[in-house]
Amino acid sequence: MEAPRWQRVVLKLSGEAVAGGASFGFDAAAISRLAEEIADAANAGVQIAVVVGGGNVLRGAAAAAGGMQRVVADHIGMLATVQNALALQDAIERLGLETRVQTAVEMVAFAEPFIRRRAIRHLELGRVVIFAGGTGNPYFSTDTAAALRALEIGAGALLKATKVDGIYDRDPQQDGAARRYQYVTYRECIEKRLGVMDVAAFALCEDNDIPIVVFSLRDRGAIRAVLFDDTIGTTVRR
Repeated sequence: MEAPRWQRVVLKLSGEAVAGGASFGFDAAAISRLAEEIADAANAGVQIAVVVGGGNVLRGAAAAAGGMQRVVADHIGMLATVQNALALQDAIERLGLETRVQTAVEMVAFAEPFIRRRAIRHLELGRVVIFAGGTGNPYFSTDTAAALRALEIGAGALLKATKVDGIYDRDPQQDGAARRYQYVTYRECIEKRLGVMDVAAFALCEDNDIPIVVFSLRDRGAIRAVLFDDTIGTTVRR
């Protein structure tokens, strides 16, 4: 049987993935599908941790642009990621897998606090770990949180699920001639402002040589597929 490319990964999901086709809130069908995709990847023998955004409830930067104090907006965004994590946890556990939600900001009635060694042990025992609350600090995105957690737990790769099938030299929705990269360097992503992740996330991964794979969730089985096929999506590396 073919072995996966990595033993342990961090999967970054957007809040919009939880909302499905809606612009706000939760979509039960979308959450169930995400859970099935994650369970399929976990059943392939990969230790999988998930970082989920909160953009389906509130984006801190957008709320701040509308007049809300940025720190307050980011705190609300952190709470939104916890809501998404709990919804995802419920859906995954209904499929028979064990999960743990760990939060960067303590809220012990709902989840464990993030403890690196405990998270690694959960993964070793075959549990899916969902990291919520971002980094626990304002002004940092959940992309940066995903890169940070990948470093802390010793992940082999950071998988970034998006609406498009990789990184393009131009916006493919506006330019039909846009070219998809199969491989691109961290430095090119930063210098060309390719925009699929923020600069801090790219810099963390570059400094520690963790590949980022950007791929589309559009097709069923996409998460499992990217674990075995290096032609899927775009790989960011040195």
